[in-house]
Amino acid sequence: MTEELFLKLCIYIIGGILGLCVGSFLNVVIYRLPNNMSLASPPSHCTACDYSLKWYDNIPVLSYLFLGGKCRKCKTKISPRYMIVELANAVFWLLSIAIFWNISIIYACAMAIVSSVLICIFFIDLEHMLIFNRFTLIVALGGIVAMFFDTKTVWYDHIIGAVSGGLIFLGVYYGALLVLKKEGLGFGDVKYAAAAGLLLGWQKFILAILIASVVGSIVMIILNRISDAEKQKEYPFGPYLAVATLIAMFFGNIIVSWYIEFVRGALM
Repeated sequence: MTEELFLKLCIYIIGGILGLCVGSFLNVVIYRLPNNMSLASPPSHCTACDYSLKWYDNIPVLSYLFLGGKCRKCKTKISPRYMIVELANAVFWLLSIAIFWNISIIYACAMAIVSSVLICIFFIDLEHMLIFNRFTLIVALGGIVAMFFDTKTVWYDHIIGAVSGGLIFLGVYYGALLVLKKEGLGFGDVKYAAAAGLLLGWQKFILAILIASVVGSIVMIILNRISDAEKQKEYPFGPYLAVATLIAMFFGNIIVSWYIEFVRGALM
């Protein structure tokens, strides 16, 4: 094994382990932040019996598997979401290393942090229909980093993405108020759209909107078919935007390039 290969292997191993550990912390954020609880205290505990978790109960993924997805003391089932968040964050951190590390270490670290924030946005908005300003700010800061390090775009593509994203969603927001007399989107979605546009640049932001709209429409059709009662229920759009942003952030350049080549080939 060459020295370069060994170094890359070490980076991936460290990145994966850190991703799992940060994913464990994200579970704390996802549960406590919407409930106005401190992120530091009380220590991690079972929400059913208040059993204080020991260090060996907090090993990412492994503790969940060893305990069979149950509390050690009261045997109450623990949501698989906790393990899913940990694994998802590790995967996104490894993708950040694989895709962005050779461009810049700063870029890779920034995109890893943004991916963690997008996981929080997905689960919190899904359950509480909230997108916190602090999350939007971190995505926007990631966009500023991308302005300098994204080799597939120029800096003003990101500015155009931010302005167009904010204006499009602002138009939808006020349009729904005028026509439907109610909010079609939360204002948090408007701010997030501007931040996502800054992060992705206008080309990949268009891709993200298309993915979010198509996936959201399919899910809504399925839910409406399942139950008529679901038609009256409001659903957040933020989770779809978060997933679409992740796809566009990691694979947007490949997808956009493929589409351009496809269209060019079809016209020739």
